[in-house]
Amino acid sequence: MMSAIITIDGPVGSGKSTIGRLLAKKLGYVYLDTGAMYRVIALESRERGIAAGDEQALAALSGTIDIQFKQTEDRQLVFSSGRDVTDAIRTPDISMLASRISALGSVRSALVGLQRQIGCHGGIVIDGRDAGTVIFPHARFKFYLDATVEIRAQRRYKEFIEKKINIDYNSLFLDIQKRDHDDSTRSIAPLKPAPDAAIIDTTEMTLEDVLEAIVTHIALNEQASLP
Repeated sequence: MMSAIITIDGPVGSGKSTIGRLLAKKLGYVYLDTGAMYRVIALESRERGIAAGDEQALAALSGTIDIQFKQTEDRQLVFSSGRDVTDAIRTPDISMLASRISALGSVRSALVGLQRQIGCHGGIVIDGRDAGTVIFPHARFKFYLDATVEIRAQRRYKEFIEKKINIDYNSLFLDIQKRDHDDSTRSIAPLKPAPDAAIIDTTEMTLEDVLEAIVTHIALNEQASLP
């Protein structure tokens, strides 16, 4: 397989970001976390005092912020105009704000254009909410990861505890439910599986299981396409 575009979509806590990084590393591909880009805009807008409903100002911000990624041995670092914001964009309040901002058409248009530019030559694993439905609808391989809201909340809660971020589990659970609803019902690029995506329920699967399932799916389809 040479220079394919692989998309991984799914709700928060489904494992798509971790799997995306692992898959890209295994294949020697670039990894792009589209959700992190909306989080950067959310963080920058909050720090600059831009209201979540000020679409014009947010669109202008989206077109000027320099978002860059750097892959280390065990994680991906995110930079906003040269500043490391990897941890700052992963707080619950920024997550919720990013969900609201991502529903704005002009913001999405600016970032989708950048995402397509980054991935247009292939050799990329891109994850998000609309990677396979909007950003790259003609991607060669598409996956949609899901899990019960209880499992996803437990995973996210564990992540926060490991990062020593104090958070109430019940509040987190309700936040995830709200994000699921907001992301799946928005009028622009709603969260949903692409019609041709392979859907994987990760509820009772380890990361290794999910990665193996994806790699196997790709290999089988590659073999089937051989003359």
